[in-house]
Amino acid sequence: MLIIILSSNLAEAQFIKEKSINAQIGYGISSPYYSVGEIVDGGLFLQGEYVLRISSWFELKPYAGLILTSSNGKDLNDNPTDEKAESNALLIGGKIRVRAPIRWAAPYVEIGIGASIGKFETFTAFTNINKSGFIYHIPFSFGLELGRNNNVDLGFAYYFQHTVDQYVGALAVGISIPLKN
Repeated sequence: MLIIILSSNLAEAQFIKEKSINAQIGYGISSPYYSVGEIVDGGLFLQGEYVLRISSWFELKPYAGLILTSSNGKDLNDNPTDEKAESNALLIGGKIRVRAPIRWAAPYVEIGIGASIGKFETFTAFTNINKSGFIYHIPFSFGLELGRNNNVDLGFAYYFQHTVDQYVGALAVGISIPLKN
């Protein structure tokens, strides 16, 4: 999908209606798939997307991001725990966004495929993974595009990393900056 997006951009494809850059920042989390205590480790989420609008309801989005999470040694109920799911990684890939073409508050959903490059630790009663390097992830996001031109993005982004039995995500806010043709 990423090759198609990049080659269509180089070929000046006519099906691209608008181009923009979307910059997002938010509270990042990481959590294991399986754990005894319900744990979520917090941190920082940053992401930039090159948005290729095909129609008022469909977009292609190559992205690059950063997730940095660390364990605080406590579960969601503020009890001490040895379990943790930490992720410090660069996120790259491509997504498609389907949105309702509504002004002021347009709901959307995204899905795609990508890669995480970094250090991942998942230590629970069921899992003991300490891995560095390159793994794949499945991004899934949903939220609202707000404003007259839908240029403010408020949503939840998740990246399912099956190789290390954890997911990372964020509650993020973003702003879209249109690019001139």
